[in-house]
Amino acid sequence: MEKDLLNRQFKMIVIGGSAGSLQVLLRLLPELRASLSATIVIVLHRKPSSDETLIDLLSTRTALPVREVEEKEIIQPGTIYIAPADYHLLIESDHTFSLDVSEKVNYSRPSIDITFESAAEVYGPSLLGILLSGANSDGQEGMQFIKNAGGFCVVQDPDTAEVAYMPMQAIGHVEIDKVLHAEELGPFINSLTG
Repeated sequence: MEKDLLNRQFKMIVIGGSAGSLQVLLRLLPELRASLSATIVIVLHRKPSSDETLIDLLSTRTALPVREVEEKEIIQPGTIYIAPADYHLLIESDHTFSLDVSEKVNYSRPSIDITFESAAEVYGPSLLGILLSGANSDGQEGMQFIKNAGGFCVVQDPDTAEVAYMPMQAIGHVEIDKVLHAEELGPFINSLTG
């Protein structure tokens, strides 16, 4: 399993989280290599606002470019994209992003499930999905889509999560490939994308 994993080419990493996940990201981002070639897409549950504080905060923690997604933007490798507040974020087959304001899913917009599902349809086995701390079940169905498409599923160890419910839901319903402590995520991503 591990040898097969190291031979895979991950083109996109989708990370979903809610309550308690920002602290994990602030720990993870500084550990990522500046030469990372995979695209990283982060979907966080946050209050609707046009405030740039989150982008500014995350930008100070990594050498990689960090930007909030814009409608029809072409997906670039080696870039960290943040889903805008109050929009669902979809990955399109022409490798662009689209934004949607349809109904909330699991009380959330952006919905982790929606982004994970659309990314799985486009990237299949070259997709790595990571689900972090959170207080609802958003992300569980998305992880199942990633698994069904041949992608690789990682969940934060619930014992290290500030709010264990979200990772526990995924572990309870999806065949997760790896459960990692928060401090193991950065080195794990670097080992797969080097």
